[in-house]
Amino acid sequence: MTSAAGTQDAPVPVATIKENAAGTGFRIPSKWNISSILFASKGQAINTTGWEIAETGKSHLRDLGVSSISPAAMQVAVDLRKHLAKITDPETKEFVEEAINCHEAGFYRSAIVMSWLGAMDILHKYVHANRLADFNAEANRIMGKKWKEAKTPDDLSRMDESDFLDRIEGLSIIGKNVKAQLKTALDLRNGCGHPNSLQVSVNKSTAHLETLLQNVFQKF
Repeated sequence: MTSAAGTQDAPVPVATIKENAAGTGFRIPSKWNISSILFASKGQAINTTGWEIAETGKSHLRDLGVSSISPAAMQVAVDLRKHLAKITDPETKEFVEEAINCHEAGFYRSAIVMSWLGAMDILHKYVHANRLADFNAEANRIMGKKWKEAKTPDDLSRMDESDFLDRIEGLSIIGKNVKAQLKTALDLRNGCGHPNSLQVSVNKSTAHLETLLQNVFQKF
């Protein structure tokens, strides 16, 4: 996702940096050694598979007024990126990374939806790996023949998400208060996931991401 002609959300080579600069109307002088200049930023820009702005660099840009995102909103994105490195499942990682990108770019409804998908993906996979038999037994007890025994993480997604939270609270996988917070997050996700007049601010997105970070991403 490209947010503007001169910005990228992935590491880029020097040639692309020059092209992007030209696209914004600034032609980088040929005598400039871009790699040396970026290396001199003392870690604010880093070279991985290409050059990218590190979290310290983003904070510096925010201090200069380049970014309008608040310090609290930026911090939750920084915390999520730290946790992102610990996520090994590629599907979950993709959900969470897209949520962070959307939040940083100001697409708050999308950030809320994508982060919820990431959280549910984590919970489904945790139950499948650790409590599947217990979950099926609990679901059968409550729903009877309406519940077809789950065998895969995708099977668990057949259950309504609110009901799923009830079931895992019944198994003490999450507590009563955590379930209440997650159901509030689910309500917000539902509001953001359908065409309507709901307005969502950076503060709402930040609070939503923080709830999921503290109660799902860091616990499972």
